[in-house]
Amino acid sequence: MKKGLFLVAGALVALCAVAEEPKVIIPDSTGFKFTDVKVIKTTPVKDQNKSGTCWCYSTNTFFEDEILRKTGKQVHLSEGFVVYHCYLDKAIKYIRMDGRINFAEGGSAIDVPYVWKNYGMVPNEVYTGMVNGDKKFATAELTDALSGYVNVINKNQMKKLSPAWVKGFKGILDAYMGELPEKFKWEGKEYTPQSYAASLPINLDDYISVTSFTHHKFYEPFMLEVADNWLWSSSMNVPLDDMKAIVDYALDKGYPIAWGADVSEKGFKWRKGYALLVKEKDENDLSGTDRERWEQLSDKDREEEKWEIKGPCPELDVTQESRQLGFDNKETTDDHGMVIVGKAVDQEGNKYYKVQNSWDTNQLYHGFFYVSEKYFLAKTMNIYLNKEAIPAAIAAKFKK
Repeated sequence: MKKGLFLVAGALVALCAVAEEPKVIIPDSTGFKFTDVKVIKTTPVKDQNKSGTCWCYSTNTFFEDEILRKTGKQVHLSEGFVVYHCYLDKAIKYIRMDGRINFAEGGSAIDVPYVWKNYGMVPNEVYTGMVNGDKKFATAELTDALSGYVNVINKNQMKKLSPAWVKGFKGILDAYMGELPEKFKWEGKEYTPQSYAASLPINLDDYISVTSFTHHKFYEPFMLEVADNWLWSSSMNVPLDDMKAIVDYALDKGYPIAWGADVSEKGFKWRKGYALLVKEKDENDLSGTDRERWEQLSDKDREEEKWEIKGPCPELDVTQESRQLGFDNKETTDDHGMVIVGKAVDQEGNKYYKVQNSWDTNQLYHGFFYVSEKYFLAKTMNIYLNKEAIPAAIAAKFKK
């Protein structure tokens, strides 16, 4: 996903400034009362801080939740280990493609199993990817340094490219993130990254990415055309109703779901703890004194009130066609990775999914928020989950 906290936060700050939200949100002030219906056990909320590595934080958490589901044991997988390897392999591919693909810190859920399969995994306590006493990720300077480096190599390559560039690239990574461990001791045993990964109860072949778009055939895999899909990985394409059925079935059976989505919508209210697919207000929605008041507002105040949400409200209808249009015209963008961990309802019985984020816990619901079903249907890029969590009648239609 392209937007980490340092990018998305910019938009959130702008919205907060307009709405003049208080520094601390009181639950009763939002107009919503959510009741959890089903919640899956999950590992603690993480903080990606000033980095665009939500794809790693969310998918690592997803696999941690799968381990927790299978064994009852809580682990913290290393985000730094995954990010280091993705930076390097992405750079190699970038040079091979003569700089004609994306090189950035963004990625997708598929990147984590890719690293796991090819390089292994380590506990976060063994390798944090942070040096110089840093406690939280802050990768903007590193990304700029790496981007400048690969662009120079790409620009200056002759008939024969010197292999020294890879060593130089690793040198930058080592300076900012620390050298990767070749061997380490953990819980009384010695491991390599490969042997530690093999010790975990995860079979990567058990997992699948699913999406829903009409520009490719249903029940067949296709490469999702977004810039951060640098691995050119495929997702199984299903009708929208099937995608929702998969999520509902998975949650009912106790399976977590890694979720890639657009979080740039006006109805996405992180600090207030919800996301709705709201309709823009205008004078045609008002009458009487409300309309008179609206007509006296400044343009700035009208823009603020267009998206004001005081509690449960009507949302836009979502169809397969409207969802496709949002993707085609770039209203729905590849923004952020999270984990769906439950179901909930508001005080009027409207249905929501409970989502775990990686933007720390200093928020109304301590790092979780509630996404309406319509927001999910319209703004999902893809989901990633255990194949066991897909209803058999749907899975039977899949073609390889």
